[in-house]
Amino acid sequence: MIAEFRLFPESASSISSQVDHLFFYLVAVTGFFVLLIFVLILYFAIRYRRTRAGTCPPVASSNRLELTWTVIPLMLALTMFFWGARLYVRMFDPPADAMDVYVIGRQWMWKIQHPEGRREINELHVPLGRPVKLIMSSQDVIHSFYVPAFRIKHDVIPGRYSVLWFEATKLGTFDLFCAEYCGTNHSRMTGKVVVMPPADYEAWLAGTVPDESPARAGAELFRSLGCATCHGQQAPTLAGLYNRQVQLADGSTVLADTNYLRESIMDSTAKIVAGFAPVMPSYRGQLSEEQLIQLIEYIKSLQDAEQAPVHRPAIQTEPRPSRRLP
Repeated sequence: MIAEFRLFPESASSISSQVDHLFFYLVAVTGFFVLLIFVLILYFAIRYRRTRAGTCPPVASSNRLELTWTVIPLMLALTMFFWGARLYVRMFDPPADAMDVYVIGRQWMWKIQHPEGRREINELHVPLGRPVKLIMSSQDVIHSFYVPAFRIKHDVIPGRYSVLWFEATKLGTFDLFCAEYCGTNHSRMTGKVVVMPPADYEAWLAGTVPDESPARAGAELFRSLGCATCHGQQAPTLAGLYNRQVQLADGSTVLADTNYLRESIMDSTAKIVAGFAPVMPSYRGQLSEEQLIQLIEYIKSLQDAEQAPVHRPAIQTEPRPSRRLP
């Protein structure tokens, strides 16, 4: 039983050891000053205690002492700040070659979809040694995606996308928790992250017929909603839009990232593109989180202007009424 007891979770990601080093530094600094203050309190209580002769004589001030206990804590605090800031930036800046995985939190489960279309509930299979970028959103309330062994934790918020990444360095199965109270069954909102050798991961993906990829499903949804009748003709073209700077009607510019695409779909008048009238309807309440992900993945896939559906002769040119989706 003692052999199985762990003071700290297993370290299983490329960043976990760096998080541990910062944590140990904070504990060491805190422990040192707690011990120092405790010893000094005892010493001063005895050394300068009240006696029959009266109180202790006044103590002369020392500029050197004042500078010492000002500069040393300042240097320690700045070290904590810059070390922590550098680590924070690294944790939320995924590598360019990271594999995108969509995560949707809802009471009380984690819904996960891989780029190839494979879906999971409360489980996340990932390959060893490959960066994984989590694009997360909530369908109801605030959740928090937390994997102790990877030292990653981030809130999953309704109405926007949160991004987090990790690279697993150990094979095995690791616990996944929701670390934000989200309702009656919050304690049951758990799961597993399964780290596999790359070859085994590919075999796992191919083990069953995968679901339709998000981009492919998004293309069908794009057509069924009648989006193709405007975009590219009466509205801004979507080809090559993703990760491009967009000029707005108020003179400002904005990066067309996933949050911008989501906001433009859910609230089309929030940011009007320069040169276009605000005629696009809002789809708030008409699309599920899965459908939003599919549409965004389809837009991201339109990197070549020749692949934009508005340029294909097979696309209908007559407007089609949008149907309300569950």
